[in-house]
Formats: sequence, structure tokens, C-alpha cells
Amino acid sequence: MDLFSRSWTALRAAVGGLSGDDWERPSGCAGWLVRDLVCHLVIDAQDVLITLVTPADAEPTADAVTYWKLVDPPTGDDPLDALIPRLAAAYGDPSLLRFHFDDVGSAAGRAAELADRDLRVSTQDMVLTAGDYLSAYVMEWTLHHLDLIAHLPSAADPPPETLAAAREGLEKIAGAPFPASLSDKDALLIGTGRRSPTEAERAALGELSAELPFVLG
Repeated sequence: MDLFSRSWTALRAAVGGLSGDDWERPSGCAGWLVRDLVCHLVIDAQDVLITLVTPADAEPTADAVTYWKLVDPPTGDDPLDALIPRLAAAYGDPSLLRFHFDDVGSAAGRAAELADRDLRVSTQDMVLTAGDYLSAYVMEWTLHHLDLIAHLPSAADPPPETLAAAREGLEKIAGAPFPASLSDKDALLIGTGRRSPTEAERAALGELSAELPFVLG
């Protein structure tokens, strides 16, 4: 819960720091500008709100790690992926997008703080405790924070503790640890295909390099 709040607060602060041409810069999500990514984050925040008020009576079928599934790399053909840039462009003035994001994002943050961690919730045909669901989103917020600042060199990185938690989660998904020589940030970027490893990094990864990238969905 604490890591959810830290990662979400940091990401919201990074969006709050956007100005001028920042909105039109590429993001770390292929084919999306920064404004497109922020529009996606509005939808993510809505998903948090919806899930936290969708209780389930069944036993949990997933946890913070198994919530994530390995999927094929995006091709750009997914209807939702294509819809996001159109939605983002419809805002026109980025200040309107910022306002909507801050409004919905604040509500999602408050809902997370108030949530009973033991409450069972339902999302995407899965049942999780609210605590596990919010823990899973530490990965989402941390990776998208890295996406947001990919071409904003003066922007702050995600908090060290959330980078470490996201790395730990990715290693559990991968079924193997990343080399200690890789920083948490580099392990996440390389592990999820956000950048290619150098020859030295590939050598350090060993057999794990053949399994990259781990694309989460």
C-alpha cells in the first residue's frame, strides 16, 4: 500500500511538472507521445477506482505477481492503443488533460488509501485482494513513470524503493534474477524491452537474454 502511494504520487508529480513542448515529446511507449501516455494513465486511474468498488465473494485466483501475464509485443493494431492518441488529441489544450488526470488521479489515490487490503476485488476475470491488486500497480506506475520521462532528461526518476519493488516483481515473473551489475532502472528497461542491452549487459544476462523481452499485459 505504501509503495502504491509512493509510486503513484511520484508519477503524478512527474505529470504535474510537464510544460510546453514536453507533451509533444515521444514517450517510452512506442507510437505514443507523452500526452498519449498521460491519457492512458487517466484510464488506468479509472480502472483502479472501478476495481476497488467491485467486490468479489470468490477465493483469490491471482496475486500481485500472477496478475501480470506475458503477452506478445504490441504491433499497434490493438483498437485501444489506436484510440488513445485520438482521445489525447481531443483534449486540445494540454492543461485540460492535466486537470482531468489530476482530478481522477487524486480520487484513485484516496480510494487506495481508504481500501481494506483484505477486501477481495474482481478485475479482468481475476479475483485478488485489494492489497495484492494495488501492489501489482506498483509495476504499472513505475514502468509508466520511466516511459513518461524517457525523453525528458531533467525529470526525476521513480523512487528507488518502487524501482526495487518493480524489479523484484519482474524477476518473479521472469523466474530468474537479473544480474546484480544492472541497476534496478536498467533491469526494468531491458527486461521489458524498453531498451536493448549492450553487449556487456547481454553477456551478463547470459541465458536470460534469450528470453527477453518480458512484455506485460
